[in-house]
Parts: sequence; C-alpha cells; structure tokens
Amino acid sequence: MAKEKDEIAPVSETMIQSLIYTVRGQQVMLDSDLAMLYQVETRRLNESVKRNIGRFPESFCFQMTKEEYSSLKSQIATSNNEGRGGRRKLPYCFTEPGIAMLSAVLHSDTAVNVSVRIMNTFVEMRRFISNNALLFEKISNVELKQLEFQKETDARFDKVFDYISDHAETEQKIFYDGQIYDAFSLIASLIQKAKKNLSLIDGYVDIKTLNLLAKKKKGVDVTVFTHPKTTLSPTDIGNFNRQYPNLTVKGTTLFHDRFLVIDDTDVYHIGASIKDAGTKCFGITLIQDKQISSDLIKRLKNIK
Repeated sequence: MAKEKDEIAPVSETMIQSLIYTVRGQQVMLDSDLAMLYQVETRRLNESVKRNIGRFPESFCFQMTKEEYSSLKSQIATSNNEGRGGRRKLPYCFTEPGIAMLSAVLHSDTAVNVSVRIMNTFVEMRRFISNNALLFEKISNVELKQLEFQKETDARFDKVFDYISDHAETEQKIFYDGQIYDAFSLIASLIQKAKKNLSLIDGYVDIKTLNLLAKKKKGVDVTVFTHPKTTLSPTDIGNFNRQYPNLTVKGTTLFHDRFLVIDDTDVYHIGASIKDAGTKCFGITLIQDKQISSDLIKRLKNIK
C-alpha cells in the first residue's frame, strides 16, 4: 500500500534531542535540521519564513553569526549539510515558538505532526532540567571546588618549582677545564637572583668581572671587595656606574678565597676568580651553615 504524500517518517525523541543546540543562551534548532524533519528543502523553508517575516520576530528566529556558527561546528562532529557539499549561507536558528509558527506557514501535515513531537521534546527536556536542578547545582558546586583545588595545587607546585629553580640546582657544582660557557652561565644566574644587593669577594677582578656583574637586575647595588692594587681604574668603575648603578669597589687583603653574597642572605664559596671561570677545574658551593654565612656578612659590613 502506497504512502500518502504527507505521511510522516518515524522521528524519535532521541533524534530530536540530538538536533537541539544552545545558541545565545536559548535552545534552538537549525533550519537545515528542521527542513530534513519536515521533508522539505532548506531553501523552501527559509523562503516561507521570508514571505511571513512579520510572524517571525528575533525571539522566534535569527540568523547565526560566523563566530556562533564556527563555535557550533566545533561542538558537533558534522552538520547535516556538510555531507552534501556544505552550505553557502549562515543558518537560521528557530526557538520553540518559532518552530510552532513554522508548522503554520508551511501548510503541511508532516510539518504539523513533527512540530508536535518537537514541542513535546522541548517540554520533556525542560521537565528533566527542572526535576534535576538540585543535582545539576550539586555537580556545578563539585566542579567549582575541583577547579579551586586545582588552582591551589598549581600554586603550591609553582612555589616548589620556584624554590627548586632558586636553590637546588646551584647548591653545589663542579666545573672542569673547558666548561667556560657553563661556568659563566651559572655565575650569571646567581648574579641575577639578587633583588637588592650583591657582594663579591675576589682578589682579582677586571673588566671581565664587570661584564658578568652587568647581568644583575636593575636597582641592585654591588660591592666588590678586592685587592687594593686592583686593575680596575676609576674610569672603568665610572663607566659601569653610568649604565649599571650602583657599584662600589673596596680594597682589602683580609680574604684568600672568593665568595658571592646575595641579598645579605645566601653565601656562595667560589673556587676561582669569576673572570677565569671554566678555564680550570673549580667548584661553586652554597654555604648551608647560616651562622658561618652570618659571620662572613658581618665581617663585610665592618670593612670601610
């Protein structure tokens, strides 16, 4: 027995639900999906709307923007039109009252019957959301707590990584002859750690030393304790201060070894003059005993 012209093909509620999207905070269906359900061409459906445009205010029907369409396509695997060569125009979205109005302007029993099923699906979806509102709220609260926990955890990890970056890899290091770049890189990184001041104890300083000290952060004061007969001239010191203030050079013969003091807190023992770092085997060690560090810093404060 032949089908009547407008006999409806089976349309399940699940299928309809899969074609309902959220755009501009509203539940809508696309013109191409509705045309497929109504068994008409998308072009004909939109022409019917244009002929009755007074019945379709923006709260009933609106055309998507490029951004909205791109966002929607990224949420679904494929659109109904993409398998047939895509579409040239941006789709129109129909809200629930707009879909009800469509059945009136299409003059089709199929449109009327399908619209009834669509309306029932919208009602069931609203009922489901209403009945499970408390559950959704609990889920949202759990997700929010998870996000807050994640942020706190990330912050803790950041602190740990920062500490490791500032301390662990530079507590003790030995460089062998020829590791000039590695040695200079580590010393430069130590110099850049200073936030307020640097003190360098080194009996043999020259322009190479100043080149390394120039790696310091802006606003960090530098004091160099070196042999009174240093090769640095007043001109060298003046030129440095014009670009990287403030540098003070003090002559002393109290020290044999080399030390680098960062922010009057961390003291590093350096086995060679930093200008010669990497030319021979030497070591750099962070002094762990705070009393020893404190005594050295006090001694420096008393040098005029």
